[in-house]
Order: sequence, then C-alpha cells, then structure tokens
Amino acid sequence: MSSKANLDNLVRSGGLNREPPDRKECEGLLSSAIDRLKDAHSPALSFASRFDLAYNAAHALALTALRLHGYRSDKRYLVFQCLVHTVDAGKAQVRMFALCHERRNLAEYEGYLDADDALLTGLLAATDDLMVQVQNAMANAE
Repeated sequence: MSSKANLDNLVRSGGLNREPPDRKECEGLLSSAIDRLKDAHSPALSFASRFDLAYNAAHALALTALRLHGYRSDKRYLVFQCLVHTVDAGKAQVRMFALCHERRNLAEYEGYLDADDALLTGLLAATDDLMVQVQNAMANAE
C-alpha cells in the first residue's frame, strides 16, 4: 500500500484530517525546530531542558512533514508514527521518537523524568537526521 493510501486510511479512521499544506506554517514550524534543536545541543542546559527542547523540535519536524503532505493530527504519537509515510523514516528512528514520547508524557503528566544521557544522545541524533529529511522534503515541495 502506498504512503498516501496509508495516510488516507488514517483519515478514514479519524486519526488524521486533510488540510491543504501551508508553506508559511511549515516554514514557521521548521524555524522553531531549528532553534530548539540548536539549544538542545547545548551542554550548559539541564537534562530536562535539553530533552524537552529536542522532543519538541522532533515534534515540530514531524508535524511539518505531515503538513507538507496535506494532513494534520492533534495526536502527537500519530504524528511521529506517520514519519514512515511522510519522510520514509526508518523504524529505529520512529521507535526512538515513540520512546521519547512516552518519557515526555511521564514527565509532563506524572512529574517523572529520569536523566538518561543515552536516551538524550539518541533523541538528538534521530532529530538531527529528521531535520535533514524534512529540509529535503521542504526543498522538494517548492
């Protein structure tokens, strides 16, 4: 099944909504992701700040990729899962974002965030890769 067909199935099931791409919105999301990811790489910041910045940069990038294809979702987890269809992300990359989403929810809703340097390193690497993928997608969408 094609990526578009998979995304359209998610529309039918209610996970995604169709919405025409908005170049200005995508540029704003990309700009936000660039700033957050740059700051997330700063070792002067706390683990929690760096994790939050990197996670939110990844989400902004994943949402940009989805918006470039003409879809929107208010489900953060689904935005990450759609990366296999929007930028041909690998399963390991998507699993990293899924794990970080779970950790983010623990921190956000239960106040628990374990400082895990290996996780942060993996998140930064996966988000750096996603940045390149989304920038390429933006360039090809022009």
